[in-house]
Amino acid sequence: MKAINILKGVGLGLGVAASVAGAAHAADKYKIYLSMSYIGNDWQDEAAKMLKAMAASNEYKDKVDLKVQVAGPNAQKQIQQINAMVAAGAKAIIVYPISPTALNEAVKAACDKGVVVVAYDGIIDEQCAFNTHVDQFEWGKVTAEWLAKKLNGKGNVVMITGVNGTSVDTLRNKAAREVFAKYPDIKVVAEANGMWSQAVARTELNKIVATHPWSSIDGLWMQAGCMTANAMQSEAGIPDDKIRPCAGEGENGTRIQMLPASTKVEGASGTYRPMGAQGLSASSQVYPGAMAFKMAVDKLDGKDVPKMKLLSPGPVTNETVKICETGSWEEMKAGCNVFSPTIITNPGWFASVYTPDLPEVGLQAALVGQPEN
Repeated sequence: MKAINILKGVGLGLGVAASVAGAAHAADKYKIYLSMSYIGNDWQDEAAKMLKAMAASNEYKDKVDLKVQVAGPNAQKQIQQINAMVAAGAKAIIVYPISPTALNEAVKAACDKGVVVVAYDGIIDEQCAFNTHVDQFEWGKVTAEWLAKKLNGKGNVVMITGVNGTSVDTLRNKAAREVFAKYPDIKVVAEANGMWSQAVARTELNKIVATHPWSSIDGLWMQAGCMTANAMQSEAGIPDDKIRPCAGEGENGTRIQMLPASTKVEGASGTYRPMGAQGLSASSQVYPGAMAFKMAVDKLDGKDVPKMKLLSPGPVTNETVKICETGSWEEMKAGCNVFSPTIITNPGWFASVYTPDLPEVGLQAALVGQPEN
């Protein structure tokens, strides 16, 4: 009996030791928070999944304890959450900011307590913050210039903008308007806020077309929704070769529609098919959140990290659009940039998921949050 009790004691001791070791291991991990604001579209969902996949990769899974909170499009709520994250012992906070300035005081307070703050896609103006994002002014400039040239400098244009108050929307709109202002024969005949949502874009375009029929529209500049605009024209009986040129984001559906109409694509149907639609598909790449995660960990590890990491909009044209047969990391590395509908069933899904700088993440990271390793 004594022997049994001794063994029980040994077992209990081992259990306590394992529990203590586990707690110590958890304590050794960097506590990193993701603070999301607006989450109403495919891009935000993909970006969050790619960030979570980074945290789950072999490189980081034993190093980081990632926690996620969503504030919605409410600056005050995001401020409150950031303050609470600091109080809870955050080592780093990764932020999709609802505003470039509204969070500054909370971010400065976090920095003063030694917390690393990294913003992705949207900008935080506070000097202590790190930022990584696509050059959104360049995005607006490149897309507007392409459309102006495609229209030979004249015609009626419809603008569909993004989420008001974000730096992304502000910079894109400013750049596009500066470009259009250089062409006196280009008229912006209608404008609406599309909230970076295909559903909202369709609603707003329906309102516009009620007073400005397709016959009076020569081109479209859409922060998100070229896919929807192309589909609406096809549904209205407009032939594929008469669909108005559209400059916009990197939705998979847009790029499928940009393929030559004769292209055979497995799974293509309805308006999710090659049309030869004239388009420029630039992109807020989907991986800035994952990039921000890497920057945060590198900074915590004592490595040199740039205060600002700018990413290219990576515009895709009718000449450069290329189908991915499998979606493997190696295939994307070779230059494909749009996925078969058999791989991506949702045409509103954003296709720019590849960067050579983040081998931990690829297609499956954006789809289901699964890392490459």
